[in-house]
Amino acid sequence: MTTVTATSSAIADTSMEQPSGLTLFLRYLNRNRGLAVGVVILIALVLFTVIGLMTINPKQAYPLSVATKQPPSLKYPFGTDFFGRNLLAAMVVGMWQTAVIGVIAGGLGTLIGVVLGFTSAYFGGWIDSTIRTICQILTPIPVLLIQVVVAGSLDKRDVTIFTMALIVVMLAWMGPTLVIRAQVLTMKERQFVSVAKLSGVGDIAIIFKEILPNLLPFIAAAFVGQVFSAVFASFYLAVLGLGPLREPLLGNIIWAAQLQGAFFNGWWWWPIAPSVGMILILASLALINMGLDELANPRVRRTE
Repeated sequence: MTTVTATSSAIADTSMEQPSGLTLFLRYLNRNRGLAVGVVILIALVLFTVIGLMTINPKQAYPLSVATKQPPSLKYPFGTDFFGRNLLAAMVVGMWQTAVIGVIAGGLGTLIGVVLGFTSAYFGGWIDSTIRTICQILTPIPVLLIQVVVAGSLDKRDVTIFTMALIVVMLAWMGPTLVIRAQVLTMKERQFVSVAKLSGVGDIAIIFKEILPNLLPFIAAAFVGQVFSAVFASFYLAVLGLGPLREPLLGNIIWAAQLQGAFFNGWWWWPIAPSVGMILILASLALINMGLDELANPRVRRTE
């Protein structure tokens, strides 16, 4: 009886000493300072947007809503522009719209890539050959050129943030497809997959219960990478004047400032805020993507 009690106590002590998932994540953040900085910046941007949406008047993000060409002040912390927009309100709404484009385009691109990557690698044969060939043909095509041509051919009155998301996602699925395909090809040769097949487990069950959970870090890294690409694409399309011109996207604000010669006319504050906002967004996503890639790839993972 004493031995059983001692053994039970040892097991209980071991289970109590095992760190939780949150503790492990915090330890990883402490080790990977780049990921930690990216998460902090992203949280700050989210708080800025959420608090801003609850406190500002969204109508002031659009033309003819406030006095024009006002420098930064207590009333207008970021100033106003030539068209009579409160730049603080425009920043808040523009960040929200940029996030919508990034999440929609990144989510769709990752979802399509995961489906095609799993289908290609797991089932093989002519399906794999077809998907791989399509990706090999489309990959060398300059994505920027295709996006500019498609966006430029649309009537600007019909372009919305959802239209921009669809334009961005057109070729965004190729990267995740090739990444997930390579991982599934490796994973399906593992012993636990062979055991599952011998046990009579169906293909769909093997995919969702055996392989997919092991690839979640890769999928998360692919998603963040796609969001980064989508945000960057929406930014440069808007800077070129190919976005929804009425919407206060950060790229649209910079495009309008360039069009009106903001710096030459002394309205220096006009392009500053959206430029800093876009730099912070892209920097946070890039740092998070690199951190997740290190977490997902054991070959580049650092140890304590």
